Amino acid sequence: MRKSLLLSINALCASTVWAQSPSPQSKLSVHWEELSAAEFHDAIARAQGACLLPFGILEKHGLHLPLGNDLLNVRYAALNAAQQEYAVVFPEYYFGQIFEAKHQPGTVAYSRRLQLDLLQETTDEMARNGCKKIIIVNGHGGNNSLLPFFAQTQLDTPHDYVVYVLGITRSGQGEPKHKSNPATDMHAGESETSMSMIARPDLVRLDRAPQESGADQARLKLPEGLYTGIWWFARAGRVRGEDVDQRHRPGDPRRESGPGEPALAKRVLRAEQTSAGDAAVGR
Repeated sequence: MRKSLLLSINALCASTVWAQSPSPQSKLSVHWEELSAAEFHDAIARAQGACLLPFGILEKHGLHLPLGNDLLNVRYAALNAAQQEYAVVFPEYYFGQIFEAKHQPGTVAYSRRLQLDLLQETTDEMARNGCKKIIIVNGHGGNNSLLPFFAQTQLDTPHDYVVYVLGITRSGQGEPKHKSNPATDMHAGESETSMSMIARPDLVRLDRAPQESGADQARLKLPEGLYTGIWWFARAGRVRGEDVDQRHRPGDPRRESGPGEPALAKRVLRAEQTSAGDAAVGR
């Protein structure tokens, strides 16, 4: 894999129009599902066996962003990177970890065993089709523990391919100063909302953001280094008596730049695009 592929993913271009316009030098689609059988053979050869698996989720993102926000954003980055440094991009994949939000409308939470089995079957099938360097590009914070564990389990059985995991990029070199608190700029906050304003501005509804508070609820205080699975709900949720009013949105998108100046998103998406390109080191 060439180092430039990772550089390409992190160097995500800032224009939505550009994202929708494939490079004139590329006659082969980077979309796996758009290739014919004959084209697929040529695509794998051109990519030198490097394939991207953008990994998202279906869950609530406040009231102002779509359920598939993580998937939409990570695919935007991966597809643009692949257009700059050719790689084959696997179709929409959202079969990750989201147990903490399964009570929210529209959330799809698969069982632990199915998540791991499906991901293993998927990478096995990708490899059987010629993808010998598989870069899982993560777009969902709930997968931060799942994916490194999956990559490590590949050592249990011999494979003729390698799995790489590219983590979430939250900041980019030279980015402008945050308008919200970077310490709590996480789920559906300023950075993520900025990215959505680049990737799918038609789905961002900033006017709805003030209807829910994204403040850290701080209901669980653990000693440093101690972890428990409910930590996210404890920060993002708000419980009133027996009623659960789960906000599930730390961060403050209301402080986000206007649609005409999502400068923060441009920097972050460039960083993510470059990282995905760097992940292909050794191609």
